[in-house]
Amino acid sequence: MARLANFNGVSKTLPPIPKLPNFRRTRKRATILGFHSKKTEVFGEHPLQLQTTRRIALGLASIALFGNSGIRTSLAEDNGFWLTTPLPVPPVYNKIANEETGTRSFLKKGVYIANIGPKGSEYRLRKYAFDLMALGDLIGKDAWNYVRKYLRLKSTIMYYDFDKVISAAPVNDKQPLTDLAVRFFDSVEKLEDAVKKHDLPQTESYYQDTTAILQEVMDRMA
Repeated sequence: MARLANFNGVSKTLPPIPKLPNFRRTRKRATILGFHSKKTEVFGEHPLQLQTTRRIALGLASIALFGNSGIRTSLAEDNGFWLTTPLPVPPVYNKIANEETGTRSFLKKGVYIANIGPKGSEYRLRKYAFDLMALGDLIGKDAWNYVRKYLRLKSTIMYYDFDKVISAAPVNDKQPLTDLAVRFFDSVEKLEDAVKKHDLPQTESYYQDTTAILQEVMDRMA
């Protein structure tokens, strides 16, 4: 037993350090699950148990599929269900673009627009017009980026929907629909530019004008 002198010069005896029980660690053998058979094979000193399970099969199949992606493009490319090019821009058959630029400044690229037919486009125009009318709650609340992205996305889809509706409309309705679309998209371009500049007075003014046209769109598509 060890002795230790305290500060007063009196030695004290330290108690013996108890021995910790001797724990033996049991080492488990690693089991490698394979894919080819159920039998156990021995390689050197370590047995390898090869078991076939549905989960292992799916796992190895996915590894084989994605692991070879650098060697060959996915097989979906060969059957027509995999698009390897940018999203195609839908053609526009009616004169609803800006006469000076030949396009619209708010149009977003890379947006997938489902072809739901003329009636579906009418419904979507009415729904998106309603959505844009609710956008005014965010104006003036330091949400410029969100307002601009939301305005561009909805207006882009409405642009191509208007073209489909005009193309499918009777002859007597084509020009009134075209005039409505041109007025609406002219107003959206002004509004989008004001939002881009963070000009609050112009944004509020152009939004009021756009809202009035949005109400016309909703009434026309009802």
